Amino acid sequence: MNFNILKTLALGEVRLRMRRTSTFVALLAVVAISWMMIADPAGGSALIVVKHTRVLYTSTALAIGSASLGCLLFGLGGFYLVRGRMSEDIRSGAGGVIGATPVGNVQFLVGRWLGGAAYLGAMVFAFMLTIMVLHAVRGDGPIQPMIYLTNYILILLPLVLFTVSTALLFDSWSPLMGKGGDVLFFLLWAAQLGVVGAHAENGLVPLVELFDFNGLGASMLAVTAAVGHANVSLGDGEFNAALTPIRMADHLWTANLVLLRAASCVVGVLPLVMAFGLFHRFSPDKVKVARAGKRRSPLAVINTLFKPLSRAVSPLFALAARIGGVSGQTFGDVALTLAAAPFAVLALAASALAAMVVPHAALAPVTLAAVVFWGVLVSDLSTRDFGADAEAMAAAVHGGAVTRFLRQYAATVLLGLMFTAVAAARYAASEPMRALALVAGVFSLAALASGFGRCSRSARLFLGLFLFWFYVSLNGGKVALLDAVGFLGVANWQSVAVWLCAGALALGTGYMWNRRPF
Repeated sequence: MNFNILKTLALGEVRLRMRRTSTFVALLAVVAISWMMIADPAGGSALIVVKHTRVLYTSTALAIGSASLGCLLFGLGGFYLVRGRMSEDIRSGAGGVIGATPVGNVQFLVGRWLGGAAYLGAMVFAFMLTIMVLHAVRGDGPIQPMIYLTNYILILLPLVLFTVSTALLFDSWSPLMGKGGDVLFFLLWAAQLGVVGAHAENGLVPLVELFDFNGLGASMLAVTAAVGHANVSLGDGEFNAALTPIRMADHLWTANLVLLRAASCVVGVLPLVMAFGLFHRFSPDKVKVARAGKRRSPLAVINTLFKPLSRAVSPLFALAARIGGVSGQTFGDVALTLAAAPFAVLALAASALAAMVVPHAALAPVTLAAVVFWGVLVSDLSTRDFGADAEAMAAAVHGGAVTRFLRQYAATVLLGLMFTAVAAARYAASEPMRALALVAGVFSLAALASGFGRCSRSARLFLGLFLFWFYVSLNGGKVALLDAVGFLGVANWQSVAVWLCAGALALGTGYMWNRRPF
């Protein structure tokens, strides 16, 4: 193996990724989320709470707490940031050139893997620096960089290795290259969190901890051993201000836990080894330019089975042609989205019917399921032209890129209302705040999907953050700010206003971005 070639491949990968707009947007998101996830003790909540007693925000507490919460962000969002390079190579025509070079599969994939790991590691490092700045504002005691670095390496290094390895595996095997692979990884990620978390709550260190790439189980074991109690809340726990705060020791990691994290690093590289044998090497009989972003994934197979349903949207195409103008183009985008994913037609009918007939108490989960399906469906609507290599041509028509952006946003909103209108109508009669939150959430999430998609030219930035919000909102308790679409029943005027402001900011950013000259 030629190490000079590896160095060139890795450095090229890092430089290419760092120059992307999506990297800048993701970095801003990391900075914002890192401040939001660390509770201010002045508000009665703390990052780590032991038996209603808060733990002081020392370097150790902030390092292990923020790294444990950061694993949720980087475990899911990191996958969507890293993957997709193979599809870009195919669309740009570079894939054929790479496939014809004498560089072997192993060397090429290892170079890509090193570059991806360095890129994701840089994002983690930026996250750590942000927490250190937060320490200067809210923390207790001195900032100890080595304690931060040690905890971040032990908790997040296995995650970085596994995430990059899995992303490369999904990009190397054509059946997992599309949206089906994105959804499959989310399911695997959520399942892994649940299984490992259950064992961590029991205080055990079983074999399953080798697959604790997120580090949640290991960090909980370290914290519970340090405080001597299993009643530990990590995240946003309420505490009794009358109790004396606990100061956590500087060093929490035992030799056994360090060895366990090292073993997780080794296991985390196994998907890369699998990729060596499955790599398509851009072979035309395995991947095609027109289908680089849409392989025969499970979702593609389902859509093929339900292809006859696409005829149901034919009237929409006819309506779009009769109306004409921007309104007609909007209906055309809606029809094209449904025709390209025929299963969505069935899901649309099922969600509307379920929202009509289910008892009021069961309306919230039906609404959430409809919103999640809609979010996954429209995640690539604003990037569709780029994926088809028709972005410049579409921007050259009347109205240009700005009109296209606003049209695609309107189509995204219209699809969202089609999925949620029945539920919103039922809520309006008895719980108007829920109805308002649902409609406002659709407008805001649509703006985020359109803004992130157009600025980053990648559907995965929004999809990763959207699925991350979905997971956190299900497991984060009844927090108004998480109730973007009213399914928790705790949305209020303030939370609705925050989401509308976020949507307006994303929409305005996307508008200004599309006004720039190409």
